[in-house]
Amino acid sequence: MIQLAAFLFIGTTEVMFILVIVVLVFGADKIPEIAKGLGKGMRSLKDASKDIKSEIKKSSEQPPIDTSAAEEISREINSVKDDIEDLSGSVSRGRK
Repeated sequence: MIQLAAFLFIGTTEVMFILVIVVLVFGADKIPEIAKGLGKGMRSLKDASKDIKSEIKKSSEQPPIDTSAAEEISREINSVKDDIEDLSGSVSRGRK
């Protein structure tokens, strides 16, 4: 907890003051319930982040998508496009 206080740039006296305020606001009998709820929340957050990391790792390990069919279609489209350009070029030259 002292490391956390040093990380947040607050000293020991500030931490004690915050704890006194918490005891005054919530009462001594509610603090264990609050701590339990915070612990469960932090645990579920940790589990969720672990699940997300594992899903990202799993998806990055999958084999890449086969794009050979798309490349073949692209070549066919370019071939037809070139044929149309050749045909339209000869037609437009014939009109002159």
